[in-house]
Amino acid sequence: MKRLAIVLLTTLLGLAGPLYAADTAPKAAAKTAAVQPAAGDKIDINRAKADELMKLDGIGEVRAKAIIKGRPYKGKDELVEKNIVPQAVYDKIKDQIIAKQK
Repeated sequence: MKRLAIVLLTTLLGLAGPLYAADTAPKAAAKTAAVQPAAGDKIDINRAKADELMKLDGIGEVRAKAIIKGRPYKGKDELVEKNIVPQAVYDKIKDQIIAKQK
């Protein structure tokens, strides 16, 4: 009887583990998805204010001011060409920005 109880308890604990693991995976995916902007929410580097630019990963006050000073941009890749931001920062933000023309 005691042996049966131990076997049942071990089986229940073994089955409960994957349930907890499956529960945490969607939370991590949801958190990652929240970071990505919607397609229409791209920041225009030719018109955005400094506080809007500073919402981008890797863009602080100094880089935001440099982006504004370097305007106008024909393409968003000019941020790297003009040495406004390093390639690593550009790679993080390139899907979140756009350089619209007037």
